[in-house]
Amino acid sequence: MPHELSAEQAAYPSLRSRLLRHVLLPLGLTWLAGSVVAISVASHFTQAAYDRSLLDDAYSVANNVRANDAGLELMLSTREVRAVLFDQVENIYFAVRRPDGSLLAGHAGLHMPDEDVSPDAPPFRFANISYQGKPLRAVRLQRNDPLAFEVVMAQTTQSRSALLRSLLLYSVIPEVLLLVVLAAWLSRAIRRDLQPLTRLQQAMEQRDAQDLTPLPVVANTRDVHRLAAALNGLLVRVARGVQAQREFAGNVAHELRTPLAGIRALAEYGLAQKEPEAWRAQLLRIVGSEARASHLVDQLLALALADEARTQMQAVPVALDALVRDTVLRVLPRADAAGVDLGAQGLDEPVTVLAQATLLEGILNNLMDNALRYGLPPGEQARSITVELRREPEGVQLWVIDNGPGIAPLERERILQRWVRGEDREWMGEGAGLGMAIVSRYAQLLGARFELGSGPAGVGLKAGIVLPADRVVLAPGPTVT
Repeated sequence: MPHELSAEQAAYPSLRSRLLRHVLLPLGLTWLAGSVVAISVASHFTQAAYDRSLLDDAYSVANNVRANDAGLELMLSTREVRAVLFDQVENIYFAVRRPDGSLLAGHAGLHMPDEDVSPDAPPFRFANISYQGKPLRAVRLQRNDPLAFEVVMAQTTQSRSALLRSLLLYSVIPEVLLLVVLAAWLSRAIRRDLQPLTRLQQAMEQRDAQDLTPLPVVANTRDVHRLAAALNGLLVRVARGVQAQREFAGNVAHELRTPLAGIRALAEYGLAQKEPEAWRAQLLRIVGSEARASHLVDQLLALALADEARTQMQAVPVALDALVRDTVLRVLPRADAAGVDLGAQGLDEPVTVLAQATLLEGILNNLMDNALRYGLPPGEQARSITVELRREPEGVQLWVIDNGPGIAPLERERILQRWVRGEDREWMGEGAGLGMAIVSRYAQLLGARFELGSGPAGVGLKAGIVLPADRVVLAPGPTVT
């Protein structure tokens, strides 16, 4: 079941809320800025339209002012003035004044505030004024024909305010509703797109610690699929490491039990004897058992190294001829002590390959150790082991050839498995059946082919690897030996 969030985890917002905030916040700010601009533009043009109508009324009154013997006269009757200034909603006021400020016609208390006007200014000016306690929008029109006079025209602003409110209502509210619908749609879409992540989280939370099998991948986006693939890759690597640890622990526990019990039995038997010669014989047998146990531990560690090398080792240029020469010289004292004629061929020309020196050396050591342990020819025939390095068009071949009993063709596939020894060798009581498995694993890591066959004239065993031609370094360069 899902675990409860800690205080630190609860302090972080969810991915869904962050995505919504990152989308809706810029969108809301953009909508707000757009609404302010739209309302400002609408208010400006609405004001301009009403001001133009108010100015037209001022021109209508001004066009009916005539000059007479007494000065100026408004040629409109009261009924005609009402007809010119008629409006169903607004109250309209006007005043026609002479240059000295005296009233020619209209409302006596209607004035415009005085202010400095440049000579290039238009003959009319708009302003917001107050008359009889009402806010008005007014225009003052200056005329010099037939004589100088001015017309002040003003009206209430109810229709202007109502129009602006309507614009605000019918433009902002639908946009707010659209924004709410968009937020709901985005929330649902984000939740749907994040469901694979939620399922992945739940699968990880419900997974037992011992279960390292890959998670089921149900992804609707490339990113989630890549995340699931990365998690599955991690689980595979962890499972591989856990399996390697289990195998190593199980192998050590299983295989060391017998030699350690044998060493203890030999020691107990020696302690029960009173003759120094018996002690010496038992000590020699203990030394031999210890050597076999040490060899087994080395092989187990080699297998663990092979599993580790799968991801950590990189191919570098290796002087294979020098590595073979050094390995043969190192094993030569052991071969001489066992009466084995150990030789090498094909080391006259330098051969450089892209590989890991540790793995190549491990292959050669195991093959030579196998030949020294099991390559016993029948009868009194002299023992011989030959290490052969050959460069062919298909690649580089490295062989270890002995003149022992060899391995039957039907057994060669089985001998590559761990803990399996050839039937002809089980009577010898040596080895744990890991040598060939190690060589096979090392060859796989090197990208090489491991082969088993018969020696010259069908006598003995010919075991080795074939490195492909793309692993051969043609040009001279720094190498590892």
